[in-house]
Amino acid sequence: MRTLGPGSVSSLLKIVLDVIHVVLWLAVCGAIIAIVAILLLSVRPALLAGVAFDGMSLTSPWVAPVAAAVVLGGGVYVAGAIIIVERLRRIFQTLIGGDPFHPDNARRLRVIGVALASLEVWRYFAGALIHLAARGHVPARLMSGGGVSLTAWFAVLAIVVLAEVFREGARLRGEAELTI
Repeated sequence: MRTLGPGSVSSLLKIVLDVIHVVLWLAVCGAIIAIVAILLLSVRPALLAGVAFDGMSLTSPWVAPVAAAVVLGGGVYVAGAIIIVERLRRIFQTLIGGDPFHPDNARRLRVIGVALASLEVWRYFAGALIHLAARGHVPARLMSGGGVSLTAWFAVLAIVVLAEVFREGARLRGEAELTI
């Protein structure tokens, strides 16, 4: 099977990215609805009377704001994923068109690299906030693990290198087009 052009693997991957794009936007809409629901429930905490999770009462005054912040944090992460998927969709569109070294692909890859790095930094920031806010309120086994992800930082570096490869490819293609 071909890797470039219509009916290729690139076309199939573009379709998969289109589906993921829609799912991510639905997740953002779901996060917005969840935040509104959480904040509305915080106005009437009696609706949560008697509900407990792992020994924690959900009627505590700090539960709704923390839950809304957690959902908001997840929404920010999904927004970063939308940026990445959108750029990938545009790259795959150029691959379907048979133009892998389109000049914009290098910029798109750089944006993906920055987005991946930003999401990793956001993960560190959110983890630190959760750790500080939940100290003493959440059982230790429910706390999420943190730490530096070498895989994520390797992916960022690989994307940055690929962006430069695509930039150089676009430059060489431009020079070749000028050659008689």
